[in-house]
Amino acid sequence: MNERSERPWLVALASLPGMGPARLAIVLDGRSPEEAWAHVRDGAERVPEHVAARWRERSAVVDVGSLWQAHVDAGVRVLRPGDEGWPAALDDDPEPPALLFARGEPAVAVEGVRVAIIGTRRCSYSGRQVARDLGHELSAAGISVVSGLALGIDGAAHVGALTGGTAPVGVVATGLDVVYPRRHRELWDAIGAKGLLLSEYPLGVWPERWRFPARNRIIAALSDVVVVVESHAVGGSMHTVESALERGRLVMAVPGSVRSPSSAGTNALLAAGSPPARDATDVLVALGLDPEVQHRIAPPAPDGEAGSVLEAVGWEPATLEQIADRIGAPLGPVAVHLADLEGTGWVRQQAGWYERVR
Repeated sequence: MNERSERPWLVALASLPGMGPARLAIVLDGRSPEEAWAHVRDGAERVPEHVAARWRERSAVVDVGSLWQAHVDAGVRVLRPGDEGWPAALDDDPEPPALLFARGEPAVAVEGVRVAIIGTRRCSYSGRQVARDLGHELSAAGISVVSGLALGIDGAAHVGALTGGTAPVGVVATGLDVVYPRRHRELWDAIGAKGLLLSEYPLGVWPERWRFPARNRIIAALSDVVVVVESHAVGGSMHTVESALERGRLVMAVPGSVRSPSSAGTNALLAAGSPPARDATDVLVALGLDPEVQHRIAPPAPDGEAGSVLEAVGWEPATLEQIADRIGAPLGPVAVHLADLEGTGWVRQQAGWYERVR
């Protein structure tokens, strides 16, 4: 190995099956990374025997130098506490990672203000649009949007953030070469190119259920505010909420329909006292930043007859006849205004029902 550092041994340790942050701290306790690797090969104590056996088997065939070179060739940086680019927000964390793997610009997780936008994979169309708008508007206001790159709310928030101008942060639960979910490959590449991708895991690590709660604590720790757009009563989003509250982070929630299961968790947060995040202005105010930024980046609502039609649509699905009846107007002109509103992104029409989405 040409690299005279402890990082190759750390990468090798992190690559062992079932190695998480807690176990890594155990094997490194009182040992250098190279000593910890030798300890693993001899049979680590303080871990279950079946885990120690798997580590012995794996460590016997791993080429530490080749593994390290693979990360160098892939452009993946390995960060340790105290390194330039290490997020200071993790220094005093109750469950700090021993190392991070980074692709992109690590300074994104060090400088400026960061807001996590999270939510369920099983989101509504409206929830997805809200997440995208929040991501765009906060990014346009100079906020770095943090999320987990999952399907649904997370991905929509990052799609919006990429159009806003401020570099986003994606925190994943796999190696940086294992795109999960697969359909987000282009999104991963865009985040890595414009912002920062972070993981606790080396190349080649595939998703396992236990890695996602560990990932969620880093999302919470990196963020100044956590915004939940939609969440069921239980799930990964609520785990992130718990991690955020444990770390003293402000949790905000987007109000949702009481009829929607995907808003059960967010409405429960509001009932418990979380501040509402109706739009980016609410988040900027919570951060103590200039709320006027929101007014400069948000498109003006239509006025006149189009504005009256939009108001009549409301936030629950309605038919053309119901909308026309609400304002006492003929069907023809109302249909024309609805078509214009749909074209400009204010309403959505599906199977003859109209719903306001912005």
